[in-house]
Amino acid sequence: MKNNYNRTIIGCYLGIFVQAIVNNFTAILFVPLMGMYDMSFVDLGILVSVNFVAQVGVDILFSGAIDKYGYRRLLMPALTMAFVGLFLYVLTPNILPGHEFFGFLVSTVIFAASSGFLEIMLSSIVNDIPSDNKGSAMSLMHSFYAWGQLATVALTTIGLFVLGKENWQFIIAFWMIFPLITFILFCVSPLPEVSGSEKSGNNKLKVILSPFFIIAMLTIFTGASAELVAAQWCSSFLEKALGLSKTMGDLIGICGFAAMMGTARALYGALGSKVNIHIAMMVCSAVSFVCYVLLSVSSNNIICLIACALAGFGAGILWPGTLVIASDKFPTAGAWIFAILAAAGDIGGSVSTWFTGIIIDYCANTPIANLVGSLTNSDATGAAMRLSLLIAALAPLVCFFCNVILRNNMKKSVK
Repeated sequence: MKNNYNRTIIGCYLGIFVQAIVNNFTAILFVPLMGMYDMSFVDLGILVSVNFVAQVGVDILFSGAIDKYGYRRLLMPALTMAFVGLFLYVLTPNILPGHEFFGFLVSTVIFAASSGFLEIMLSSIVNDIPSDNKGSAMSLMHSFYAWGQLATVALTTIGLFVLGKENWQFIIAFWMIFPLITFILFCVSPLPEVSGSEKSGNNKLKVILSPFFIIAMLTIFTGASAELVAAQWCSSFLEKALGLSKTMGDLIGICGFAAMMGTARALYGALGSKVNIHIAMMVCSAVSFVCYVLLSVSSNNIICLIACALAGFGAGILWPGTLVIASDKFPTAGAWIFAILAAAGDIGGSVSTWFTGIIIDYCANTPIANLVGSLTNSDATGAAMRLSLLIAALAPLVCFFCNVILRNNMKKSVK
């Protein structure tokens, strides 16, 4: 009897929603945490970077585990870890007063490891569920990451406004519900067999060392950088550099970013094979580049808010699109291919967000930052933030040229 995977697909949607929660709520708490627990931009940059470093560790160390053990034996512990990590984050100020940063760090490692497992499994599960258009299914699932980001930003921001920043723990306690619901749903859902596991072993090194795959890793590295710098730092940028209230900056700027990213992914999910994925990714890379430049040089708040939102559309399909291109090129590689590409993306997100924090903290009042400040009428912090985003614009620019190379390679393969 053929399995009905409807519950499984819903579980994957909720799973990537959980991933969005654990990856994004800390950024919304940047300013409150700094004020309450005496932390710097570097400390907060470390929390964000550790999140992605932990994901990278899971991606690399367990890249072959799915092919060996299957999905269920890794998926259920992963969802448990998400719940536990959020729970410890909530308790940190109570059990480690005066050492909150250490508690946040440990909690982040736990739920980030969960995110790493979800990252490599959910894409592979969707890829292995029988479907006539896996590219559309992949992009549609990843759109729920954007909707999760949107919900996390909007509800966390509204919660801080209504409850007060001193009650942030109640907001995070609410987000703990979602890994619990997802755990229960997967308990009663069928999971597909892992594809390609018998053939992938001998081909792994050949695939990894192929020029196409190396460029694909660079593509997702830079695509993740384009997505995550904006996702993690625009909240602070809109508040500190533009002088907007946190509520307005988050709800209009960051929610706009997430909504446009989800829209881009949902559009590709709906249109599917009617859209050339290579052309779409080149256009999105170019849009992302222009938005970063506008954020860096424009002193008009309206333009910056629009650029922040459109940066989400530009980054929308860069991550899932790379997964689709690579899985089409290497259809028998196995689940490990998603883990390696996820690792490359996580490294890109980790390095770029960490580097952004360094630039903000250490480049204020430098000659180049002062020049940016004079051109945009910004103070030292605002100028340093704009400089960091101008440097970050290199990521979508490189991503554009990587997609040109991948497109040309696929054309030669067809011939």
